[in-house]
Amino acid sequence: MKPVAAAEGDSSAETRPRRIARWALSAAYGFAGLVHLTRPAGFVAITPSWVPQPELVVALTGLAEVAGAAGLLIATFRKAAGVGLALYALCVWPANLNHAVNDIALSGVHLSWWYHGPRLALQPVIIWWALWASGVTDWPFPGKGRHD
Repeated sequence: MKPVAAAEGDSSAETRPRRIARWALSAAYGFAGLVHLTRPAGFVAITPSWVPQPELVVALTGLAEVAGAAGLLIATFRKAAGVGLALYALCVWPANLNHAVNDIALSGVHLSWWYHGPRLALQPVIIWWALWASGVTDWPFPGKGRHD
């Protein structure tokens, strides 16, 4: 696939799959951020007890998701947004683990390990997705013209 306007050796070379992945990730984080801001109760419920001021933290994470989603679409901020969203996905992992291990019901519904297992296992993929879609890394797809 032909990269779109990038310097030689620059991992931000944007192929069609990378652009689609970036837009999809931006849409997902934008939606999730809006849900964090408008319907925070479920997120507050799964926040570990050691996190101070969970309502504020959930609101701030919603803002971070919306900002990251926007940043992915602005070339100047794209890589910073990718790193930020990757770190965000790492930082919310304890809430996902807390949700699973403590079987926290959301709206009265208990989710099985058929939900929690894949969700926890895919967290590293979400971290990679943010880094790859934003052009921070080419791994595992080596860029053309690179001299590694």
